[in-house]
Amino acid sequence: MTTDRRTLAVLIAAGGSASVLAAAFAFQYLGGLAPCQLCLWQRWPHAIAVAIGLPALMFARGVLGRLLPLAGALAALASAGIGAFHVGVEQKWWEGLASCTAGSISGISTADLLNPDVDVGAVVRCDEIAWSMFGLSMAGWNVVLSALLALVWITAYRRAS
Repeated sequence: MTTDRRTLAVLIAAGGSASVLAAAFAFQYLGGLAPCQLCLWQRWPHAIAVAIGLPALMFARGVLGRLLPLAGALAALASAGIGAFHVGVEQKWWEGLASCTAGSISGISTADLLNPDVDVGAVVRCDEIAWSMFGLSMAGWNVVLSALLALVWITAYRRAS
């Protein structure tokens, strides 16, 4: 019974991270909301948590059975931490990265900037809220969901034999 609950927790946690990633890509490619640098950084820990899911299911017992869910929880908490920093930038509680709050055009050549045939795109700023629901921005929702997923990973960790 304990193993079944652990397996369910791992499936929910890894599936939850996969769902967060799917939603982020949907907002980007279907909704037309380009991600800022901090948005992109929040995705990587979710990808790692998804990648941890399969071996966590395969190695339910022993040292790996205990360590992999803990690693999943750390990945989810890392995304929550980046998201919390991003929320602070959006709310102007602190300054964000120079590359995503100053309208930076670093990395774009002068020739491309002056060439009307080259679309360099708009700089996506981390300090502007592109979308929100119930008063929470996407970064805020990521904090909430990532923290909940970390709790599910911790449940799997505690259920490991």
